[in-house]
Amino acid sequence: MTAPWIDDKTIVFVTGAASGIGKAQAEAFLAEGAQVFGVDCQSFPDTLLAQPRFFGTCCDLAVKENCFAAVQACVTHFGGITVLLNTAGKLDGYHTIAETTSMEWEEIFQTNVSSMFYLTKEILPLMQANGGGTIINMASIAGMVAGGGGIAYTTAKHAIVGFTKQLALDVADQGISVKGIAPGAIQTPMNAADFAGDGKMAQWVAEETPVKRWAQPEEVAALTLFLASPQASYLQGAIVPIDGGWTLK
Repeated sequence: MTAPWIDDKTIVFVTGAASGIGKAQAEAFLAEGAQVFGVDCQSFPDTLLAQPRFFGTCCDLAVKENCFAAVQACVTHFGGITVLLNTAGKLDGYHTIAETTSMEWEEIFQTNVSSMFYLTKEILPLMQANGGGTIINMASIAGMVAGGGGIAYTTAKHAIVGFTKQLALDVADQGISVKGIAPGAIQTPMNAADFAGDGKMAQWVAEETPVKRWAQPEEVAALTLFLASPQASYLQGAIVPIDGGWTLK
């Protein structure tokens, strides 16, 4: 085990757990002995469902009532929540403001930002009553610089950075650790379009990244394990980029 601080009393609530980074995070915590509750709008793979310490629910977190129901389901099944991983997100097709409809704008914000607000608002009192906890929000390099998404996605990810910093300040003296992760080019199903056809877009992204490659979801999951550990407790409110040097440029 690489995270001896995790045991079967560690209850991890992770959104977007059916694929990509969320799935890798769920698998990483399960491998260390945690109990994991996953939420996603798509079905979970058999590899997760076969895990006795995994339980999940399929729902759309863009709907406020689903956020509340998912938290209650986790508490009913596991008895509480000690780590919240707000990972679920949705791209916007790199649309400009002229190309972005009001429906798309609202959908991107509901999925990326509003669900994070509702889940955190519901889970935070549980952590406060338990004397502490950890919240890790999935931002993006699009929350730090322009060009990582379209107008809606970039704005939403900037909002997540602000949400993370303000929340971290508000609860810093309550034993609750809050930080964010800002991934760059991570090879996940969400980015499948970049690899379609001759894969020229994926090749271009790799060439534009200083380390000249895409990262895998497991690399983000490994960072998550560290950020959730006691050794990272002084990183309050930090937004940690894992971007192969993209934001150095």
